[in-house]
Amino acid sequence: MKIIIINGPNLNLLGQREPEIYGSLSFDTFIKGLKRKYTSTDIQYFQSNIEGELINKLQEVGFSYDGIILNAAAYTHTSIGIGDAVKAITTPVIEVHISNTFSRESFRHQSFISPNAKGVIIGFGLKSYELALQSFL
Repeated sequence: MKIIIINGPNLNLLGQREPEIYGSLSFDTFIKGLKRKYTSTDIQYFQSNIEGELINKLQEVGFSYDGIILNAAAYTHTSIGIGDAVKAITTPVIEVHISNTFSRESFRHQSFISPNAKGVIIGFGLKSYELALQSFL
């Protein structure tokens, strides 16, 4: 099974950025552990702070992978383009968020991705990614 995790803006700063919200573990450390735990699954990773690069990656993998775990971060709430890209591809997408977006600012309550996602997992910290991975397995 081939799965890719795609992370949006500022998620490259996990472990440093607002640890009270996002935790103190870097994503690099987290994904190494995830790959060790799920050795029979090919887990790829891509992160970009640039909206167009996220769309390009979705289009690149969206017809050949078994699953996409997408945390578009702030673009979740602003990018019609990413939402349209998720709608256009055939690979199922699970939208994830580390924090409970509904307990934060009201602008974080809307997602342009959710209507086209297979499912949404929010608020379980980095465990959200593992829960999404398990949904594909």
